[in-house]
Amino acid sequence: MPSLKEIKSRINSVNSTKKITSAMKMVASAKLHRAQAAITNMLPYEQKLHSMLTAFLSEETIIQSPYIEEHSLEKIALVVFSSNSSLCGAFNANVIRQMRSVINEYKSLGTQNILIYPIGRKIADACRKAGLTIQGNFQRLAEKPSYPEMAELAQSLMKQYASHEIDRVEIIYHHMKSTASQILVRETYLPITLESEAETDSKTALDYIVEPSKEQLIATLLPQVLSLKLYTVLLDSNASEHAARMLAMQIATDNADDLIQDLTVLFNKSRQSAITNELLDIMGGSIR
Repeated sequence: MPSLKEIKSRINSVNSTKKITSAMKMVASAKLHRAQAAITNMLPYEQKLHSMLTAFLSEETIIQSPYIEEHSLEKIALVVFSSNSSLCGAFNANVIRQMRSVINEYKSLGTQNILIYPIGRKIADACRKAGLTIQGNFQRLAEKPSYPEMAELAQSLMKQYASHEIDRVEIIYHHMKSTASQILVRETYLPITLESEAETDSKTALDYIVEPSKEQLIATLLPQVLSLKLYTVLLDSNASEHAARMLAMQIATDNADDLIQDLTVLFNKSRQSAITNELLDIMGGSIR
């Protein structure tokens, strides 16, 4: 059985850790509220833009866009969203595992034909350890989401897809279903299949007055929808990270409470045993 001094030292150490995890939980909670506010402020615009596009597409308008054309697969791009720091449970591990699974799926293309766009330091570090070449540094976006920078990345991906430099773009990220649930998502970003979305849209197409034509308007809307999609995913991943970290720190704080309780019981038992032994020694000495 450990000594009273050792148990007391462990209790103090766990108490110090509990203060850290509790503070980190509060910080993550504050960041989560800001991230949720950002999504809430952006969603009405994104939803309206998307509904306008699907309304036009539901009228079976003939669309000619390089972002809808299917390519034979020779080179793909993966945009993978992670965090810059750890202590957020299995958030980063799940993303890295999914990325490796996708790379293994396309291994016949060769790793040189799989372009990785890592949003976050953790995924960038994992790519370097695996010997994969990353396409730029996007660590700042994982910490501070920026629409202009994400739109720039989206424009670059669209340009490469339109010029057949890449033949498919996929995104891997966490969708925050709730504070306690983050769902890992893998989606095809390019080519887009908005026609199928329009077919399943239950809303009636509105009678818009369009100038100069619906075809030109859709051609203008598609890049905006794609840029906004990537920014929405960034906000979603950012909110998921803070939710995962808040949950992980809550669990760590609860575990610290349980450990302190167990150590306190052990301390009291050890102290009682020590007192009993001392009394027995005194009684034994007096008898002699």
